[in-house]
Amino acid sequence: MNEEKGNISIHTQNIFPIIKKWLYSDRDIFVRELISNGCDAISKLNRLAAIGEAKVSDDTKYSVKVKFNKDKKTLKFIDNGIGMTSEEVKKYINQVAFSGAEDFIAKYKDKMDESNQIIGHFGLGFYSAFMVSDTVEIETLSYIDGSEAVKWICSGGTEYEMSGSDKSERGTTITLYLNEESAEFLNEYKLREIIQKHCSFLPIEIYLEDENPKEDESAKDKENKNEDKPLNDIHPLWMKNPKECTEEEYKQFYKDVFHDFKDPLFWIHLNVDYPFNLKGILYFPKLDHELNTIEGQIKLYNNQVFVADNIKEVIPEFLMLLKGVIDCADLPLNVSRSFLQNDRNVTKISKHISKKVADKLTELYKKERETYNNFWNDINMFIKYGCMKEEDFYDKVKDIIIFKNTEGVYVTLKEYLEANKEKHENKVFYVDNEKQQSQYIRMFKENGLEAIILDSKIDSHFINFLEMKESGVKFNRIDSDISDTLKDTDSKDENKEEIEKETKTLEDLFKNILNNDKIKVDVESLKSQDIPAVILLSEESRRMQQMNSMFPGMDTASMFQNEETLVLNRKNNLVKAILSKNNDESKKEDIKLIGEHIYDLAMMSHKQLDGEAMAKFISRSNRILTKLI
Repeated sequence: MNEEKGNISIHTQNIFPIIKKWLYSDRDIFVRELISNGCDAISKLNRLAAIGEAKVSDDTKYSVKVKFNKDKKTLKFIDNGIGMTSEEVKKYINQVAFSGAEDFIAKYKDKMDESNQIIGHFGLGFYSAFMVSDTVEIETLSYIDGSEAVKWICSGGTEYEMSGSDKSERGTTITLYLNEESAEFLNEYKLREIIQKHCSFLPIEIYLEDENPKEDESAKDKENKNEDKPLNDIHPLWMKNPKECTEEEYKQFYKDVFHDFKDPLFWIHLNVDYPFNLKGILYFPKLDHELNTIEGQIKLYNNQVFVADNIKEVIPEFLMLLKGVIDCADLPLNVSRSFLQNDRNVTKISKHISKKVADKLTELYKKERETYNNFWNDINMFIKYGCMKEEDFYDKVKDIIIFKNTEGVYVTLKEYLEANKEKHENKVFYVDNEKQQSQYIRMFKENGLEAIILDSKIDSHFINFLEMKESGVKFNRIDSDISDTLKDTDSKDENKEEIEKETKTLEDLFKNILNNDKIKVDVESLKSQDIPAVILLSEESRRMQQMNSMFPGMDTASMFQNEETLVLNRKNNLVKAILSKNNDESKKEDIKLIGEHIYDLAMMSHKQLDGEAMAKFISRSNRILTKLI
């Protein structure tokens, strides 16, 4: 063809500086865009061959090759796809943002299978090459018989040169002459990393080659490079029918993609064709501890092209604690594919993903209850967080939320309330530190009472949420009050006036012993006679203290000073002895020692003593032991 010169048709002289600096957030995106264009070119040729409008040899091996040359400072992206004629170059390259993919889809939409979409849509991906290049060159030969090969060259301005080429093989080669700031993209390991990040699952095989390999390179180095092996998996697991996937394949895919050596607990394979195209796999990971929940990662793909991690518009926020991949061809991505435009479909997709997770959890609960119970420690964070973030999710899973009780049995809230309605209707007792609250747990067990274990950081928020959702239900920590079931109500012959007198005497005595006239002292008859005293803190006071710790600027602490109550057990022999010998002057010192010790023992069952209190407790223990010798 004749040599031609002209101007690229654009509406502003400043389009290239914008493309170079602002179109894409990451400079390495040009690799993804140019490889995606190559895959599109091959997909288009395949479509045309399938409908009889292109002749392709049956043994054709399709691929996109990325070749780098450190000496020449060039990067080449080579495909053996549909190619372009000179007219198509003028139309798709010289006119910025005229999308060849859009044009192709419009032309052949009646003859195409919609399940396999073309990647590109905006016509801007090619121009990402100018982010890293001084000059970009295209050599292309169309699949159309009799076409002439075309060469196109542009140095980053609005001027281009277009001429004939001696290219003899169908397809397109894009050569980037990298600028000085982009030398890093000639590093083989850097390129391999970028390709594997963005293109690991593209549907066309991708190869990386060194055009100028070192002569002294060892055989081992060459073997490690394995240039004959593609860098991508063209048939990712999420694109397969779930019935065709084995348990081992799911586990291996998880380990390969997320580099986690532990098997996931279970997974959800999404496979939706209507009303939108959505595929993916969500994994529930095995956690070492609570902090691991922040390490979730949902990779978002569009037609097998990596877009981003954890895009909250598509992935419900609480599911970002999981690991997985989501591939949706119907996402309304903007030109950089990095962010989502506002679209009603996005909300529908997000809600659908949330629904599928709820369905899977419900199925597991109903069909494999024991397995579900075993998973609970690892998955309850996801479920509780999801309930508080999404009302629809809560409505779907509220009946499968379970709690482990102090007997080691998993029960739902409904089951707990039903089992304990005779003892404390609509009241749920809970434990948040089994070791610290062991004395209270023992009291409960001895009297046939149950408490549930809520020892996760999220639980303090979750019980507030449940109290709002479940009318009349009230959560109380096991040391917040004395259940009527723990009290000894059989002593009907006790004199009421005598009880009031004893109560007043013990209250005054302990205020004097502890040198604290503000302390609250109560006296009860407890069935567990070996326990001299317990400390109680009302649930309201505890929650206000928790709020104060979370919001230091709020002065709630002063509103709830001295809210702890010392409950003395009048049935206990130590308490009886103190009461009977209270007026014996020779026993004053012993009574003070024992009274202080009873208080400290009660406090130690309630919370950890501070340093000074613990030192006094140890010193007093030694004095008491000395008196026994």
